[in-house]
Amino acid sequence: MAFLVLIVLLLLASCGGGNSTPTNPTPPANPYTFTLTSAGVSPKQLTVPPGTRVLFVNQDARRHDIASDPHPEHTNCTEINSVGVLTPGQSHETDNLVAVKTCGFHDHDNPPPTEAAGNQWTGSIVIR
Repeated sequence: MAFLVLIVLLLLASCGGGNSTPTNPTPPANPYTFTLTSAGVSPKQLTVPPGTRVLFVNQDARRHDIASDPHPEHTNCTEINSVGVLTPGQSHETDNLVAVKTCGFHDHDNPPPTEAAGNQWTGSIVIR
């Protein structure tokens, strides 16, 4: 019986691949991403399916405070307001954008002018 136990233990020890360490898969990148640089927001518009979260990445040397239109109420798509302040190098996602509509956003620190001209710190998310 002891011999049988020894054989089983040897077989178990030889199985399992030895010293390999498991690797954690890298989570997929969010395909719905706005990038902030010194030149502004890129792209200016994204179209996403309902339920999507949109990622904002700050690659600028200064902070940006992302908020929903209109300025200063920020009430059109409150899910965008969860992005908030992004310091250089930071990224944040919106909450889930569920309602089918177009959501404008802007940098609260650099709000759009009152006329329709806009500026480089504005953009929109089309949910459909």
